[in-house]
Amino acid sequence: MVDFADLQPYLDSPQPVSTRVRVCRAAGQMAGMAAIMLHDLGARKEARAWFVTASTAAKESGDPQLHAWVLAREAMVPLNYGAPQAAAVLAEQARQLAGSRPTAAATLAAAVAARAYALSRQPEQARQALAAADTFMERLDADARADTWLTHGEQKHHVHLSHALTALGDTRRARESQQRALELSAPTSTMTRSLLAIDAAACARHDGDTQEACRRTVAVLSGLPDAYRTELVHRRALDLSRSIPTQHHQEHAVRGLREVLAA
Repeated sequence: MVDFADLQPYLDSPQPVSTRVRVCRAAGQMAGMAAIMLHDLGARKEARAWFVTASTAAKESGDPQLHAWVLAREAMVPLNYGAPQAAAVLAEQARQLAGSRPTAAATLAAAVAARAYALSRQPEQARQALAAADTFMERLDADARADTWLTHGEQKHHVHLSHALTALGDTRRARESQQRALELSAPTSTMTRSLLAIDAAACARHDGDTQEACRRTVAVLSGLPDAYRTELVHRRALDLSRSIPTQHHQEHAVRGLREVLAA
């Protein structure tokens, strides 16, 4: 944010076109990164404001891939907080901007769209978006697969696939993506590992083992350091809890999960 503030004088004063394009592109990238971090911390209102700034700067830069990346990342805010239909709209806007070439932004947008459609109970659209994301991923060049903010590496791809496939109830493929994502995630990636563990618990729920699903989710929540007990993780666990059929609500493990979520 300090670096972004350093760009402000250049944005507020007349500049040659080529300079302004470069400044707007840098501003879009910085604002997007700030928005992502705020989203992960659970600061939704602040994240939305930074995404608006990032989108405005990306649009003015004339870089449709950057603009698509911003919109796809912005779609993850409503996606992770209970508004998958709104997420699908943003993700489709990103897909239109990114076009049909195999770029990092196009791959991300398709993967996010797949998650949004899966959570919206639109399985056919979700599977079509998953197929597009996988096709793009296979065709990405090495630079686009690098592990940076603006690229789409294999680890990120499988994190998205894990959530989409779990929501679709395709537990076999979801577990494959969870395992691959964990293999590629650093031991210090606490947030990512926690979300993958909750996805794995949701797979157990889909396969009929409600008590095991609840026990796994409680273990995740109880083992998190305070700094990582954000609304993002809580929301994913809450979604699992709400998906449990009424006839299981009096089971000991189910009550235990609800107590942890209410604490």
